[in-house]
Amino acid sequence: MPATQWKMPPLIKVYEALGAIGDGRVRIKDERRATVTSSDGSKTYEVETSADGREIASNDNASYWQGYVGYPAIAVLIARGFYRPPANVTDALAGVAWKELNRKYKNDWAKTIAEVEKEIEQGGHDPDAVRSEAEAVMSFMRALKPMRGKRSRPPSEGTAVKIR
Repeated sequence: MPATQWKMPPLIKVYEALGAIGDGRVRIKDERRATVTSSDGSKTYEVETSADGREIASNDNASYWQGYVGYPAIAVLIARGFYRPPANVTDALAGVAWKELNRKYKNDWAKTIAEVEKEIEQGGHDPDAVRSEAEAVMSFMRALKPMRGKRSRPPSEGTAVKIR
């Protein structure tokens, strides 16, 4: 069966990926495998990439159920150096309670981004610079044209690995 290309995610997933980098929630295990802990710490997602980053497998909910490349895979590509955002952008998105906000706004991504941009500004960061960088990451992802790796079910709640 030939590999299929991932659908592109909504922009909010890039914000979440940049936040995962800012929080230090990405753990590189070896040259192919990595894990990403969810923002609330309740889940750990497994991500595998090919050496060139073009083939990606991830067991996050969006990748499994929606068919677009989810934030854990984007975060791993960034952590592996395929894309290098400025530190001020990842710092601006550190500490965002993504799951809580997504629930609060019932996955209305525009409302979530608006709330996050308010938080960014209150934290002394430039929301326009963050949005511009998130859009640049989206352009990178479109140019990469990532292909789907193996499909794995998402983890259940409470499957996060405790990191000391």
